[in-house]
Amino acid sequence: MEVVSQNISFGGVQGVYRHASAETGTDMTFAVYVPPHETGAKLPVIWYLSGLTCTHENVMEKGEYRRACAELGLIFVAPDTSPRGTDVADDDSYDFGKGAGFYVDATKMPWAQHYRMRSYIERELPELIAAEFPADMSRHGIMGHSMGGHGALTIGLRNPARFKSISAFAPIASPMNCPWGEKALRGYLGTDPSIWREYDACALIEDGAYMPELLVDQGMGDKFCAEQLKPESLEKACQSSDIDLTLHMRAGYDHSYYFISTFMDTHLRWHAERL
Repeated sequence: MEVVSQNISFGGVQGVYRHASAETGTDMTFAVYVPPHETGAKLPVIWYLSGLTCTHENVMEKGEYRRACAELGLIFVAPDTSPRGTDVADDDSYDFGKGAGFYVDATKMPWAQHYRMRSYIERELPELIAAEFPADMSRHGIMGHSMGGHGALTIGLRNPARFKSISAFAPIASPMNCPWGEKALRGYLGTDPSIWREYDACALIEDGAYMPELLVDQGMGDKFCAEQLKPESLEKACQSSDIDLTLHMRAGYDHSYYFISTFMDTHLRWHAERL
């Protein structure tokens, strides 16, 4: 693991790191904030998955999470959203290809060669975090924004033994039923919708995936809400499966990091109570 940068913030260390990923076959860059702690202590971990076009930098620079993480003793991990590199397949559109990995393991070429973000987040990067940082691997929570909200919900629901808490900002609640998701799932996985279900939070819940509770914040001024995000689909799925969904519809807030940073502290405290 290569140290790209390290800076002191609120008594902890905000680092950016790079390593050669076996899953993606590329170098992957990620950010980790480690709060101040006693020598030998093991700390709970919050995973933050970013949205379309983003890298680790967006939340690191705009998310305003370090003060709360320092106070609560939370490690904050922010991976990239896709593989990168000159040999990695790409698309001219912003919602497919680089920056738009959708946290799937692609099966269709040329995407299958590198686009293995599901396995990277679920298996490879956690092993690296456990080896290199003071992480308590029994206390993990996951959160994300937009495409990353979809990632947090689906990865968390598929791995309830690892992730004790799940939250999201403006998640793509049902990728099978919106333009962003249909394009990505069809392109990465092919045309069989039954294969898509493990990458759709609502479908996973319908098929038996369960968490006692979820926390979601959605801006009512978000221009993507009606066509792409569809929080009512998640609300309906949770009601049918006795999952306690706390869904905050925030008047006036949009899809930006002004929205995320406003409620980041609330989400981190919610996770800390459960970890």
